[in-house]
Amino acid sequence: MKVKSGLILLLVLAITGFMVFTAFNGIGENNFLGAENIRLGLDLAGGVNIVYEADKDKPTKEEMAAAKELIQGRLDRGNYTEAEVAIEGEKRLRVDIPGVEDPEKAIEDIGSTAFLQFISPEGEIVLTGNEVKDARRDIITDNTGLSKAVVVLEFNDKGRDAFAEATSKYINQVIMIALDETIISAPRVENVITQGSAFIDGNFSIEEADELAARIKAGALPFKLNVLQSKSVGAKLGADALNTSLKAGLIGIILVLLFMLIIYRVSGLAADLALLFYCGVVVIVLSAIEATLTLPGVAGIILSVGMAVDANVIIFERIKEELNSGKTLRASVDAGFNKAFSAIFDGNITTLIAAAILYWLGTGLIKSFAQTLAIGIVVSMFTALVVTKIIVKQFVNIGLKNPKLYCANKEA
Repeated sequence: MKVKSGLILLLVLAITGFMVFTAFNGIGENNFLGAENIRLGLDLAGGVNIVYEADKDKPTKEEMAAAKELIQGRLDRGNYTEAEVAIEGEKRLRVDIPGVEDPEKAIEDIGSTAFLQFISPEGEIVLTGNEVKDARRDIITDNTGLSKAVVVLEFNDKGRDAFAEATSKYINQVIMIALDETIISAPRVENVITQGSAFIDGNFSIEEADELAARIKAGALPFKLNVLQSKSVGAKLGADALNTSLKAGLIGIILVLLFMLIIYRVSGLAADLALLFYCGVVVIVLSAIEATLTLPGVAGIILSVGMAVDANVIIFERIKEELNSGKTLRASVDAGFNKAFSAIFDGNITTLIAAAILYWLGTGLIKSFAQTLAIGIVVSMFTALVVTKIIVKQFVNIGLKNPKLYCANKEA
């Protein structure tokens, strides 16, 4: 029994060491799963924050999604690869661009709402995006029986009449579709189209058809996007804030480790090992899911560390009560974990629900806080109820059976 428990303890220590090492150093040349691969948010990396507002009282969700797609596409084409666009409320878009110093240049590069035009062979504008009611990807079967992706266009009444006139006039010729004065498609008119809908066949892949439909819908937005706010965040300020937060977090964790070891002795040592395991797992998970870490996100991690320790405190106090009531050490350990489970589970689930609501309804920094808090809660529950329990039981099995080592008032 002692040998088996000793081997299990060594295995737990090895796994914990591996987790901590991986979290700090990563795996391989690219530091896979390491802390260096966690993306930093605007408040930590520095950059530009821009808030756009739709020039319309009540834009629909579809219109705002199309506007988001428009801005994101322009950022991608401008090589702002780390930029993020998020919808805020009913009519605002928040754009975060890390690594950029000049808000005005960023606004100039992004531009305003796209202008969609259908241009005749003579260069005349036959209709604009204002006459396009919808654009979507569809799959059709051609005369040979092959399926292919196309982009279906639907026009409003004005657009239907204008498109019918244009297709009648330019039969067997090309009508070009331009977005931001750039030709994005040049379909040939094969039939006169009078029913108010048409499709663009350009030998598209499904992804290409989706992208073209999204760009046409973005250009068909019936409103402008006005810059409501723009500001820059210095990279040095972000770096200083991150370093200060990490130092504070590290000092806090060290103090917690010492507190648990001094107050709860052998149980505290088990909690410390579990806490190190927890820290490694949280960093690895954040790196694996490519989460964007912000200062509120760091706060969420530190808060969940406190919750992880709180769960262990509840368990150890239960064990102490069972020992003082006269139960054996093994029975006290089992009873302590079993009786503490409901309190730990209820407390963590309510916090997890709050984190889920924050992530669902919040934006930007609030979402980052909610994400790291939720990850921390799930991992902390596992470490407290599973990892700590395994370690404590192995300590008992290898011969550490004096109740005084577990803070009981009675002698062995």
